[in-house]
Amino acid sequence: MEKALDEELSQASQKGRATSETLLRLLAAEADTLIERRIERRIKESKLPERKLLADFDFKFQTGIDKSQIMELATLGFIERKQGLIMAGDAGTGKSHLVKALLLLACQKRYRCRYTSAAAMLKDLYAGLADYSLERKLKTYTAPEVLVIDDVGLDRLEQNDARNAALFLKVIDGRYCKGTTIMTTNIDFEALGHYLGDPLITTSIVDRMIHHSIIISVQGPSWRMHESQRLNSQPQKQQKNPSR
Repeated sequence: MEKALDEELSQASQKGRATSETLLRLLAAEADTLIERRIERRIKESKLPERKLLADFDFKFQTGIDKSQIMELATLGFIERKQGLIMAGDAGTGKSHLVKALLLLACQKRYRCRYTSAAAMLKDLYAGLADYSLERKLKTYTAPEVLVIDDVGLDRLEQNDARNAALFLKVIDGRYCKGTTIMTTNIDFEALGHYLGDPLITTSIVDRMIHHSIIISVQGPSWRMHESQRLNSQPQKQQKNPSR
């Protein structure tokens, strides 16, 4: 309000505003600033590595994704309903971009959010077994209203240990029907048991994951491959057209 005071008093004098209207405008300016600070704090607390926007996603290129479905998700109604979201498909199809953009929108709506990769989460929880901080670390992943677990199955260094399945189950079970869990994966559910090291426990994980969740299968071209081909073709074009 202090920053806006002089401008508002000047505007009030020029336009003949009532004192009550000027006071309301000053209070609105204060409220807007507080909201902006809270949103920024939510984004920082989420550990989101980059701020992706849906406006930057090339839906025309990625034909394997239904834009209308993503725009419906962007209303965040599924978060209000505590539904999960699973995006499965090949690498490079834009899954991570989309879930990061949705998480950013959730932060802007002041939901308590957290982003992690599957490998980083398992590594963190595994360390908790060694220093007896597991329960505290688990709250990092079970407490947020929205949790993104990115790249499930991508880092195979984390596989083949049954404790991974047990730790993963603790997170999923702790969030079951209590908050929204968003995941991306490039492996089939059948292969998840091998990835986590215990097919029996993984069955319980998958059962909870798919119940009350929206599942989107992305079958489309790789954006990274497309960009690589485009960049590699540029020098050839320059050689053919040296005047450019």
